[in-house]
Amino acid sequence: MSSDSPALASDGLDWARRRGMGALAEKMGIEFTEFSIERSVATMPVEGNTQPVGLLHGGAYVVLGESLGSMAANLHAGPDRLAVGVDINATHTRSATSGIVTGVCTPVHLGRSITVHEIAVTDDQGRRCSTIRITNMITDRPGA
Repeated sequence: MSSDSPALASDGLDWARRRGMGALAEKMGIEFTEFSIERSVATMPVEGNTQPVGLLHGGAYVVLGESLGSMAANLHAGPDRLAVGVDINATHTRSATSGIVTGVCTPVHLGRSITVHEIAVTDDQGRRCSTIRITNMITDRPGA
């Protein structure tokens, strides 16, 4: 099995940490706390990711959602395939102004060529702030 693929579902968090979320997600302070094909969770601080008026930036919610959804799609795709985002949308229903938000990513559809994930982002009190849906296309990894 490739070093880019977990041997067991329980190894998903180690796989995600080894792979990394990318420079933008790291700059935003996103951290994985749980990671598998069935459910992935990450947190992000509000501080440093706000609009000028002190609210968590809507784009920050989307970065959290896309990071979780794309990584989950790539875990599903396997070591010889690559998942790339083709559509994302977000509905913001509450504003976070402090603390940490948590994104919980669950699959809506896990196909051979398309995945769809929903990411629910909640504040420290467990109130939903944003709902993100991402669709990823799965292709053969170049050179595989």
